[in-house]
Amino acid sequence: MINLRFRNVVVMITLWCAVVPIGAFAQSGPPPDCGTPAVLSDGWDVATPDAVGFDPATLCGIGPRFQAWTEADVHSVLVIRRGKLVYERYFTGTDERLGHSLGTVTFDATTKHDLRSITKSVVSLLLGIAIGKGQIPGVDQAVMSMLPEYADLRSADKDKITLRDMLTMSMGLAWNEDLPYSNPENSEIQMDEAADPVRFILSRPVETPPGTVFNYSGGGAAIIGRLLRKATGQPLDTFAHTELFAPLGITDFEWDPIASGEPAAASGLRLRPRDTAKLGQLVLDHGAWHGKQIVPADWIAAATTPQINGPLLWFYGYQFWLGRSLVHEREVDWALGLGYGGQRLFIVPALDMAVLVHCGLYQNSMQGAVPLIVLNRYVLPSVHQP
Repeated sequence: MINLRFRNVVVMITLWCAVVPIGAFAQSGPPPDCGTPAVLSDGWDVATPDAVGFDPATLCGIGPRFQAWTEADVHSVLVIRRGKLVYERYFTGTDERLGHSLGTVTFDATTKHDLRSITKSVVSLLLGIAIGKGQIPGVDQAVMSMLPEYADLRSADKDKITLRDMLTMSMGLAWNEDLPYSNPENSEIQMDEAADPVRFILSRPVETPPGTVFNYSGGGAAIIGRLLRKATGQPLDTFAHTELFAPLGITDFEWDPIASGEPAAASGLRLRPRDTAKLGQLVLDHGAWHGKQIVPADWIAAATTPQINGPLLWFYGYQFWLGRSLVHEREVDWALGLGYGGQRLFIVPALDMAVLVHCGLYQNSMQGAVPLIVLNRYVLPSVHQP
């Protein structure tokens, strides 16, 4: 069954392509406010769009369009190219914190935002760091052998589940996140409320052979979070701070817990937008930031390479989505950190570019279409130098 969020994505893309003419988004020229990034002491170099090969008349249309289109509930748009932050625009909209309303928020560079399932991509990066340090053997390690405290749940089929299967959402265990997250029968909600989330996950029956069928699940990220704690001796958020965030100059973050008190590895991270954008640049630079290797380059390559067929036309890597766009009769591939509500971190290696979009479209069928409009109607068409 196709996950509800991705079914909504496809429906809305189809509707927009059918009824919204390209000219409806055209701008007559660059507006006065072109989302010029602020110069802050946070590790970002800034540049004007034209200095890195963008047509400002197209790129700068983002602000006026989404300022007027309030139903899109866009919170922030950041564009990075050639290692420089070139566009940064914030809006006012309604927001949530892991399902709890925050009301109307006026966003700026200091406002932390839920990443939701982009958190899973961060957990993948952390696992890559641990494997690179020799703290975890590798992706083909059998998961049950790493969790002897759950020996009572072992079976011949479950013993075949590997870390790779966790990363590619192909554990084969019964899991249903097609239901709304307001529904207590949703498997992730049940996991988050369990006294022992790992026991809840591993107690699910095997439905398909591990490693063969993609089934959207936050369970894999949760088990990876537990394995990282066991291997490193640190809670997930502490390990993230030490090995990933501090080297990136990220000092202001929150990681909301689940009922067990563990950081919500599938969805709980909150970062400032400029810090989230650093993750995109990290991937573009093959795991390095300002010349310092943080995540092994071979892990970045594997994580952003298609490892399994996802729903519909998507591919899936190691907790990263893989998709494509068509611009100027050219196919452009991208990797994606994707979060509920319209949180999107697009990484476009061929153009040395990353695009971050935050929205408040929780439980809204437009959450798939709006970030793609930013990317496909404004950012990609504005590139005039490869």
